[in-house]
Amino acid sequence: QVQLVESGGGLVQPGGSLRLSCAASGFTFSSYWMYWVRQAPGKGLEWVSAINTAGGTSYYQDSVKGRFTVSRDNAKNTLYLQMNSLKPEETALYYCNVYRYGINYWGKGTLVTVSS
Repeated sequence: QVQLVESGGGLVQPGGSLRLSCAASGFTFSSYWMYWVRQAPGKGLEWVSAINTAGGTSYYQDSVKGRFTVSRDNAKNTLYLQMNSLKPEETALYYCNVYRYGINYWGKGTLVTVSS
């Protein structure tokens, strides 16, 4: 079955950096676009970034452009999100996501807390 496991979250000071990872299994990772989505406390889901199958094309929410970088390693079935210059309002659970045969799959998320 499809499994997505996020890691790399933690507590970071404003302006700091974190690198999130998402280990994927149960499907042909290299055949699917992958996404990062976040949910701040008390708020709805917010799309952050997307990357195509080969990793050569990526898209970002305007607020993270120039600070976040999405990448993937298809040999390792792993998705990454490098986050720099983090802001307190970016405190959230960060999820990786794949849409496959009409179903959205999610991991359990990794918590990023940006606070001094």
